[in-house]
Amino acid sequence: MDWKGRLLKYSDSKWFIFLRNLIYNIRQDEVTAIGAQLTYYLILSIFPFLIFFLNVVGHTSLAIESLLEDWIIVLPTQTQTLLYKVIDEIALSSSETLLSLSIVLALWSASLGISAIIRAINKAYNIKRKRNYIKLKLLSLLFTIALVILLMIVLVTLVFGEVIGNAIFTYIGAVNVFYRIWERSRRIIALLSMIIIFALLYKYSIIPGERKHIRLLHTLPGATFTTIGWILASNLFSYYVNNFANYSKTYGSLGGVIVLLVWLYITSIMIVLGGEINGTYASLFILNKNNTKDKK
Repeated sequence: MDWKGRLLKYSDSKWFIFLRNLIYNIRQDEVTAIGAQLTYYLILSIFPFLIFFLNVVGHTSLAIESLLEDWIIVLPTQTQTLLYKVIDEIALSSSETLLSLSIVLALWSASLGISAIIRAINKAYNIKRKRNYIKLKLLSLLFTIALVILLMIVLVTLVFGEVIGNAIFTYIGAVNVFYRIWERSRRIIALLSMIIIFALLYKYSIIPGERKHIRLLHTLPGATFTTIGWILASNLFSYYVNNFANYSKTYGSLGGVIVLLVWLYITSIMIVLGGEINGTYASLFILNKNNTKDKK
């Protein structure tokens, strides 16, 4: 039996129908083009977001570099070096004046990337109706602030989780055991927090009137795919750049910037694909079922 015959054998299966519709939606929604557009907005927003986030963290007792180490370790070495330079500069120049002057501009610029993600997610759900500019901008600003708060909660959880765990295991005399457990558990915390952040983004990006049947649970497939897919793709890209590609020879001093752009493009594609997975899942298994109930 040829491969076409094998595929026809599964043509009535739910997973086959889902994959077929997903591939059609990816082509129809021009995911690669949207990913390129989203990359442009992310490159405009990532540094203002870092300025805002790191200035907020800088006014706490948290150690910036150690906190961000788990988040950027998947990136290629050149990109890590570039980001660490930015982090060091912000950490050294952090002040009340810088925070107060940059907060509005940083929030506004950082929200550009969120606005592009919101539009991409609504397109994935085939929602034709659009928010007006002011509502979209306010929602983007709200998401940006919420993202900072969520990241702060995760980072504080990691810090105090280590402090509390270390105290408990020191008391019972099993410090080495704790560090082995903690090394694994803190990565799980970071992984779960990313899934939750993406799930919330996919859920609340949808225009209110269109999301009455979409629950947070329904956005978990796309959020899980985006998180795991992003980690795997980033690690593969990092391995390729660190071991095979030499962007510095091709682009000179711009090598680190080019690597960052390519990585942001990979990130954008993963975010949009997560939205497409949720949109396809919703159209097949949620919205159709609810429309049938409404007719009855």
